[in-house]
Amino acid sequence: MAALPAPLPSLKMAAVEKRRPAVAPAASFTDNGRPSVSRAAAAAENEEDFLRQVGVTEMLRAALLKVLEARPEEPIAFLAHYFENMGLRSPASGGAGEPPGQLLLQQQRLGRALWHLRLAHHSQRTAFNNNVSVAYECLSAGGRRKRPGLDGRTYSELLKRICRDGEAPEEVVAPLLRKIQCRDHEAVPRGVFRAGMLTCFVLLDFVARAGALFRLLEAPGLAVADRHVGQAVLDTLEGALGAGDHTAAPACYLEAGSRLGPDSLALALDRAAAGRRPSSPMPREEFLEKAAALFIAKVKPVG
Repeated sequence: MAALPAPLPSLKMAAVEKRRPAVAPAASFTDNGRPSVSRAAAAAENEEDFLRQVGVTEMLRAALLKVLEARPEEPIAFLAHYFENMGLRSPASGGAGEPPGQLLLQQQRLGRALWHLRLAHHSQRTAFNNNVSVAYECLSAGGRRKRPGLDGRTYSELLKRICRDGEAPEEVVAPLLRKIQCRDHEAVPRGVFRAGMLTCFVLLDFVARAGALFRLLEAPGLAVADRHVGQAVLDTLEGALGAGDHTAAPACYLEAGSRLGPDSLALALDRAAAGRRPSSPMPREEFLEKAAALFIAKVKPVG
């Protein structure tokens, strides 16, 4: 049998080349001897420039600041809602000549403004004021045929939505809305807008605390309390509110109400029990209306 021919030299060299590790290309140098920027570095720099130019970098920074302000229990869900609201159509892109589309756009703007207002509790003054400014800008941006500015109709609608979503009885918040609403055609300045938003949120907290207080007074299994006892608590609450400065911000009255300690209430209840006589029951709705009326009496009307 004839012997097999020896492998060709070219095949041996090819096998060696396959096993040889790849060598990185040498860095190129400019005429002055300095190494030039690699393509990868240049591409990374171009990508960063692109992100800055389209506003992604600033948008992510703003989102992270909102997370730090609100400190939500579920940051991922918070960011998802944040970017969902950011993705809404810009108010400036709407057309005044399309009533159905304009109505939908108006609802989107109200929803987005309300979402921003809820990002931080009103007790977080700096964060709340920042969110109020964002909500105001969202609602006051003008369309193609509309000048920038916030009208009384949009402002009043936002007040109604805050109170409705706060689950406060309509008959409780109606007197407040009549006091701080604006006429549809009126221009609403930023200061009036902020005062209205703050007043609504404070009232909702005030009513919630009054409801918790009433639950301590009501008879077991019934949504009513003894009228003398309920009125004694209301009188104590009125005294706490009256102790504050009548020119102070609405939040100060909430703080005054929070100073109702067990000692003050205990004395009021003892006095009511000492002179107890048969009386008609006080339902929860009546108690809340009277408690809210004490707060609303301290609120200055718009205009």
